[in-house]
Amino acid sequence: MSGTKAPDKVDVVIVGAGAAGSLYAAKLAGAGKSVVVLEAGPPWTAADLTSSQIWARRLKWGGPNVDFQGDHHSFPHNLNTGWGFGGSALHHYATWPRMPRDSFKLRGLHGMGRDWPFDYDELRPWYDQIQKDVGISGDATKEHWRPPGDAYPMPGMKTFGQGRILARGFEKLGLPVAPLPAAINTKWYNNRPPCQYDGWCDAGCPILALANPFATYFPQAQAAGAKLQSRATVLRIVPGAKARAAGVEYADEKGRRIIQHADVVVLAASGVQNPRLLLNSAAAEWPKGAGNDTDQVGRNFMLDGVALTYGLFAEETEPHMGVSAGQLMHRALYGERPGAPFGSYQWQIAPAMKPNDIFGIAISRGDLIGQPLHDFIRRASRHIANSVAMIEQLANPDNRVTLSGDNDAFGMPKAKILHNFGTQMPTMWRHCIDEGLAVMQAAGALEKWSAPMVSGHLGGGTIMGADPVDSVTDAYGRVHGIANIVIGGSGLFPSTGGTSPTFSLMAVALRSVEHMLGHWSDYAAA
Repeated sequence: MSGTKAPDKVDVVIVGAGAAGSLYAAKLAGAGKSVVVLEAGPPWTAADLTSSQIWARRLKWGGPNVDFQGDHHSFPHNLNTGWGFGGSALHHYATWPRMPRDSFKLRGLHGMGRDWPFDYDELRPWYDQIQKDVGISGDATKEHWRPPGDAYPMPGMKTFGQGRILARGFEKLGLPVAPLPAAINTKWYNNRPPCQYDGWCDAGCPILALANPFATYFPQAQAAGAKLQSRATVLRIVPGAKARAAGVEYADEKGRRIIQHADVVVLAASGVQNPRLLLNSAAAEWPKGAGNDTDQVGRNFMLDGVALTYGLFAEETEPHMGVSAGQLMHRALYGERPGAPFGSYQWQIAPAMKPNDIFGIAISRGDLIGQPLHDFIRRASRHIANSVAMIEQLANPDNRVTLSGDNDAFGMPKAKILHNFGTQMPTMWRHCIDEGLAVMQAAGALEKWSAPMVSGHLGGGTIMGADPVDSVTDAYGRVHGIANIVIGGSGLFPSTGGTSPTFSLMAVALRSVEHMLGHWSDYAAA
C-alpha cells in the first residue's frame, strides 16, 4: 500500500525520538500542540536497560548501513547513533561541557572554519535553562576554560584511583583539571537518584541517574499528550502548496506506507539521516531535494578525531569504577599550545574500563592475541588508566552526506558519506597522542601506549547560517525556503569545538522551539 493517509492531521510531526526530538515533543505538547513522534526503532523503556555489552549493542543503529568513502576507515556511525526510543541519547555518556566562546566565531576571530549565526552570549541563557531543567554535576570554578554561565546545580562526580593518578600527571605538566561536567546526578535531583559509579553508561542507565530522555523529556511529552510511535520508518517529506511541507510518508512495522499530515515537520533523526531524508524528498517542487536549491544539504559534515592513550601503573587504579565519560576534564582552547596546530580539544580523564567493554581493556591492545593478551588483561584489570581526547575538525564543504546507489528495504536510497580528514585534524591528533603519553609518563606509568586514530561525534551536514548560498537552515534550524521544516541536532553546528555535542544541541533546540511557539503562525501558516 502506498500513500495511505493517516486518520488525523497533527500540528507537528517529529522524526526521531532522541535528545532533540524528545525536547521538541515535550515543549510543543506542553504548549497544547498535537504532536506525533515517529521513531524507526523499538519502543524501549527504562525497564529494558541491562548492564551488559551484549545488551548495549541493541541500542546502537539498527537501520540500513551507511556507505563510506574517504581517506580513513574510522567512521563510527553505529556507535554514534541510536535505535529506538531515546536515540543515541539513551546510550550517550552525558559529557556536558559548554562549547568554547571562540567556537561560535571561528572565521571572524581566527580566519578559519565557519561562524555560527549567533554568538555564545545569545545561547548562554538556553544553556543555563537546560542545565537547571536537566541537572549537571561539576565545579565551574575549576573550569578555567568555561565561558560565563550559572554554577552547576550538583557537585562534581567522585574521583577514583585512575582519576587521582592521571590528575597528578596533568598537573605536573601544568595542565589544570576539573571534575568532568556531566548530566549525571551526584545527589537526588528532579526526583532521580545519584549515580552508583558502576561504569555501564554505554548500555543505558536503568536508574535514570544519567539524563537520558526517559529521565528528562519523554515523561513530560507523554504527560502532555504527545504520541510516540515506534517502528515507523520515515521515507520522505511530502511537499505541499506554497513552498511548504504537507507532512511525511513513513512505513509502519508491517510495511504499510502512511502519510502523516502536519503543519510543521521537525527532523531530529541524526546528522546522517536528516540530510538523507531531505535528499530523498526530491519532487517536482524540490527537484534537488527539500531545502537543497543551492546544493548545501549534506555538506560541511564533520567528525571529531579521538586520541586514546593508556598506561599501566604499580598502584591499583580501580579502572572499573566511575562512568563511561571519565572522572575529570582538561580543555585546550584555540592558540593555547605554542607550536600546536589550530583547533580545540577536550581531554576526558579516566573513563571506566572493563575487560570486554566497547572501549575496554582487551581492545586497548589490539596487537595481542592468545597468552600474551591473557597475561596483559590479568595485569591491566587492576592497574590500567586511560584518557581520551576529542579533537575538533573544521568544516569543509567537500565533506558531505549524499545518497548511495543502493536502496534500503523500502526502496529508498541509503546514505553515503564522503569524508576526508585532510591535514588539520590528524596533525592535532598526533599532538594529542604525544601530550597524552607525556601525561602517562608524568603520572608514573610503568608502560604507556596509544591506539590508532578513530573518529567520534558527528557535526554538520545541515548547518545553520544567514545565507542560503552556503547553509541549509536559518539561526533557528528552519530550512531556507521551506518555512515549516525545522531541523534539530548537531547537524546544525557550523563548528564542533572538539566538544561533546549533547548539551549544546539541547540548548539550540530549546531556543528554537521557544521561537517556534512565539511565532507559531509563521511556521504553521496554511
